Amino acid sequence: MALPSLAILALAGLSLCLSLWSIRRGVPLNWRFARPEALPDTRTPRFETLLEYTTSEGQAHAPAIVQDGNGFSVIWFQGSAEAKPDVDIFAVHFTREGEVWNGSEPARHLTREALARVLEPRQLVVTLGNTIQNDAAPGHLYTTAVSVGGWAMAAIADVATGARGPVRASKLNLSPILNRSFLVKSPMVSYADGSHALPVYFEMGVTYGALVRFDARGRVRDQRRMSGSGIKAVQPMIVPLDATRALAFLRDLDRSGTLWLSRTSDGGQSWSPAEALAIANPNAPVAALSLGNGRILMAMNDDAEAPDALRLAVSEDEGASWRHVHRFEARGALRYPMLARVGDDIALTYSTDGKRGIRLHLFNAAWVMAQ
Repeated sequence: MALPSLAILALAGLSLCLSLWSIRRGVPLNWRFARPEALPDTRTPRFETLLEYTTSEGQAHAPAIVQDGNGFSVIWFQGSAEAKPDVDIFAVHFTREGEVWNGSEPARHLTREALARVLEPRQLVVTLGNTIQNDAAPGHLYTTAVSVGGWAMAAIADVATGARGPVRASKLNLSPILNRSFLVKSPMVSYADGSHALPVYFEMGVTYGALVRFDARGRVRDQRRMSGSGIKAVQPMIVPLDATRALAFLRDLDRSGTLWLSRTSDGGQSWSPAEALAIANPNAPVAALSLGNGRILMAMNDDAEAPDALRLAVSEDEGASWRHVHRFEARGALRYPMLARVGDDIALTYSTDGKRGIRLHLFNAAWVMAQ
């Protein structure tokens, strides 16, 4: 083997060893989940639609929910098409006056140019993708950013935002392969000691989901993989059941037609091989939220006869069985749901009209259980 090739291999090996040493150093991590609080379901059932948005051209897709002390926002990426060089992150902010939620006009929230200016080290940002809230740092977002290539060459950037846009940003150190090919989609997971973990997925070659742990300073400390035998299960949506047990629902990227499930019983330190559920999945992500006391709410495309229809289902036995509670109707495909708890209510947002629009509902647990 030529000397340059040996040198490259040696450097790659050194980089991998340093990465492993770096993420495992320091005080041992606490691997006990924050216990899910039960949502009250004794109030009067309530359901309302707060947002119906359709872009005049191009796509608006992959919404997420970002909360702050003054209300919450729905954010999504928008441009001529997914992964194109004109995609930015848009937002609508909601504030509450009495019992009424008021939404702002849709506007750009994070642009490629603004992110490129504050990235450390400086670099071009070609396009943006899935973006979620960084629960561990107020005012921070995790965004999927591409500087070269497509999604398989993406990286996750931690972005601190201010009143006028991003103020600083850096990419998470997750991969020795030029720190590329990790993406984000699902909300973070909280631990009992106040620390957090981020569900991510890897798309270059061998495709898998993973859980990334951080310390109190936001440094990457550990990474635990979720995998299956020869399958492409991505975008893990994690629902803790108690201090040590959690379920991870994974999208089928291989079009086998089923939803996948991985389990942990040690706080996320290890995950069982992904198993196929008896729930249809047309290569679409799901959203899931603990309602407490073993109950789980899920929004999913699970109708094999109508793969673009979005349905709500609830489990009252920790995911062992599911009961359909509502079916959403709209023109075109309804995909990419996201669920979040907003006070004692539940917010659900998703893409509509084949990635051309964004819809938001707000309802309570009493409405879910009354269906």
